[in-house]
Amino acid sequence: MISNIYNSYRNTNLLRSYYQNNAQGKALSGAKQNDENIKASIFYVNDLHGQNIRMERLVNAVNQFDSFTPSGSDKMKFASGDIMLGEDINHVKVDNKFLNIAGFMASALGNHECDLPTDKFVDIIKDKNYKLLGINLQPSENNPLKKYIEQSYVQEINGHKYGVIGLVPPDLHVHVKLQEHLPDLNIEKEFDKTIPEVQKEVDKLRNQGINKIIVLSHAGYRQDLKLAKEVNGIDIILGAHTHTLLEDVKPDENLFYSKTGEPIVITQAGRDGEHFGILNVEFNKDGVITKVQNNIGDTDKYSRNLVARNTFESILGKPEKVGVIKSAEPYPSDFLGSENPHCDFIVDALRSELDTDVAFMNSANIRGKFEPGKIDTRDLSIISPFANKVVVAQASEDEIVTAIKGRIKASMKSKSHRPGIVQVSGLRYKFNKDGELLSMSFVDKQGNQTPIDINNPRKDKMYKVASDDYCLGSVDMGLGLPHRLKEAEKIFDYDKDIVVGDYIRHLNKPIEIKSDGRIQKVDK
Repeated sequence: MISNIYNSYRNTNLLRSYYQNNAQGKALSGAKQNDENIKASIFYVNDLHGQNIRMERLVNAVNQFDSFTPSGSDKMKFASGDIMLGEDINHVKVDNKFLNIAGFMASALGNHECDLPTDKFVDIIKDKNYKLLGINLQPSENNPLKKYIEQSYVQEINGHKYGVIGLVPPDLHVHVKLQEHLPDLNIEKEFDKTIPEVQKEVDKLRNQGINKIIVLSHAGYRQDLKLAKEVNGIDIILGAHTHTLLEDVKPDENLFYSKTGEPIVITQAGRDGEHFGILNVEFNKDGVITKVQNNIGDTDKYSRNLVARNTFESILGKPEKVGVIKSAEPYPSDFLGSENPHCDFIVDALRSELDTDVAFMNSANIRGKFEPGKIDTRDLSIISPFANKVVVAQASEDEIVTAIKGRIKASMKSKSHRPGIVQVSGLRYKFNKDGELLSMSFVDKQGNQTPIDINNPRKDKMYKVASDDYCLGSVDMGLGLPHRLKEAEKIFDYDKDIVVGDYIRHLNKPIEIKSDGRIQKVDK
């Protein structure tokens, strides 16, 4: 727990390389560093994805962090983006309320902060008490976000000044549904062009006498590595976007040295609020990190804060129990590249409740998991939080096979298996680790299988399809069938959580969440 965060630092000789590589090393090593060192402790989160039940737990973690006050330490709380998620205005209101209640000082703008139209998002954050940052975002003059976003700012604590810079994801355009709002945001897509802009901002801050620089980055781990290696003057990069869990401090993983030999620490606390981090550092008088300790906390070990819960429910309303989960298979570690039983249950609900031949969803469209015990409407809204719109449409066999092939090929090329394979109901398919679709069959509601010729799928064979508007229409992250979305038989004004709730009520029995081998990944 947090009471142990000031145990011995994991790395106490970070200046060793600095002394060896910097021409001023002798002078620094001869100085009495301990008399002038500045201690800082940073509570950090990233990619919470609107998990508001975990936010209630995080409020208690923050309270414990706030109450444990070692002498002379500068305490800060930062978020690195994707704290908010989805098109449900009330859920985004809760996410904004969480940042205010917990006392976060600043957050980078992530891609999911852009799920809502800009005007609606700005209306929600008008009461924010935190800074919103993004140096590689230049909203046009007529974009209401321009008034609320900054490139950097100076955080002063106990008379010590810290420069804080924010980065939005350069691939933001790939991850948002509302593409029509992107031109007004003016995002720099080429990260190589952003690097010199960050260096300029760092230099500007250092010219003001601010030599402790923190970057809140929603650019992703690979881009953070590039930033650490190419920009001089950064001390800490609090990362996000790739959902990487960086524990402890490990050379060449999250501890690097700039061209001038100064240590740079990178953090990232995974995804969905499962973890939070506490980074303890000591700086010498020149703003160089001399000691560091990076601790990862388990959010679910904390109880839900009752004040936060009541506040959130005043916005969301009281949840309604829909049923009981008897058992649930563990959430797969490779949830983007394999069958996910939690997705199986959702797409089975779509197919059953909407009476379609098949159903589809993105592997990444699930942001929580089913757990044994009572389940209510709030649980379901967290598992499926995007507030997309459920769709019933027609699609040909050829379109379906082509879409699934494409997603497999794209996902297996990536180490993280992004964007993720298509999760299915009413189909079974097999593929290999090289990204090749090997076989596929249609499964009717009696369980009978009919093989599909994946090399010559029929263009005249039509299937009634259930999905959501993002999965059906998105070329980069979904099936890539926007024309079928335009011709949809029906578009509902709610997301999959509502359908799943109806499905559980109609089953009227304890639910077992388990895989059935409908998607198989083999070596060759």
